[in-house]
Amino acid sequence: MPVETGTQMPAQRVDMGGYTLTENASLAALNTMRVAARASLLADIRDAARLPELLDFPALRHRPLLVLGEGSNMLFTGDFDGTVVLMSTRGVQLESEGDRARIAVAAGERWDDFVRWTLGQGYAGLENLILIPGTVGAAPIQNIGAYGCEVAEFVESVEAWDIRERRVVMLDHATCAFGYRDSLFKREAGRYIVTAVRFVLPRNRPLRTDYAGIEDELRRMGVDRPAPYHVAEAVARLRTRKLPDPAVIGNAGSFFKNPLVDAALADALRREHPGLPVWPQPDGRCKVSAAWMIESAGFKGFREGDAGVSNRHALVLVNHGAATGPQLWALAQQVMRGVHAKFGVQLEPEPVVIGV
Repeated sequence: MPVETGTQMPAQRVDMGGYTLTENASLAALNTMRVAARASLLADIRDAARLPELLDFPALRHRPLLVLGEGSNMLFTGDFDGTVVLMSTRGVQLESEGDRARIAVAAGERWDDFVRWTLGQGYAGLENLILIPGTVGAAPIQNIGAYGCEVAEFVESVEAWDIRERRVVMLDHATCAFGYRDSLFKREAGRYIVTAVRFVLPRNRPLRTDYAGIEDELRRMGVDRPAPYHVAEAVARLRTRKLPDPAVIGNAGSFFKNPLVDAALADALRREHPGLPVWPQPDGRCKVSAAWMIESAGFKGFREGDAGVSNRHALVLVNHGAATGPQLWALAQQVMRGVHAKFGVQLEPEPVVIGV
């Protein structure tokens, strides 16, 4: 039976060497929305080689399994009656250097720490993706993106434990089937546990500065010949101004994807709403701004109890203190209904919603 949220039953913790098991574990500190939830069992993995042993326990074989990094792309609407696997593995290995470096990174490394490491080593490519919360292992699952860049461009391969095949697999870029905020790992959710990601990063590449105010920020910084670390600083300044800090107020970053619509609908929307940002895509469809539609529908800064939409960025749902997962999910649905009623466009949540 599910564990009741808020139960006072003590957590039982056992260190198995390479991983730690905790029964009846609180997840409140393991999700950036800061919602109260518990897991029947929490497995904190420090050594990925011990995963097969853990998953071979008879008690785990037929129970639900959920993999967490930093919980920055997750909304719990209730307790999890199964095993939460927390990837805490560490390690960055430079496998080859030159004009293009091949770098293998453990899944539990913090994404922002890795981005800053690459900049410090003189590599280019990830500068637009600075300050994104989460772990390296989560990056290819969501195909994280920001300021005109996606991580998929730099992923050579992903190492994972294949739960169905019960073996370690190395999935090349093509097999990962990356798409907009999408990948094989999302389409076959529950099959793979990412254990490491291999990146290929160049020393030199054209910088992406033509997106969302980067050039203006560089000018404010007095930079006329930017390097990757300048772009990273500009993006960090923009994100800090526009997005609420999860360390200050609970949030999961952008809660909604920018919808992809066909060109005819995009043209109709642009005629009716001339200010709506529209970005043509290589496949002929168009990406339209979810934030613009949410704000136009009157939801920016909207609040019901402690569940709210950020007054700094309309894509971000925030927990002002004691909002529950169901309250935040109800607000998300209200926003989706409001946008659909005004624009005829269906928004999709970015985070994984557990319990619905």
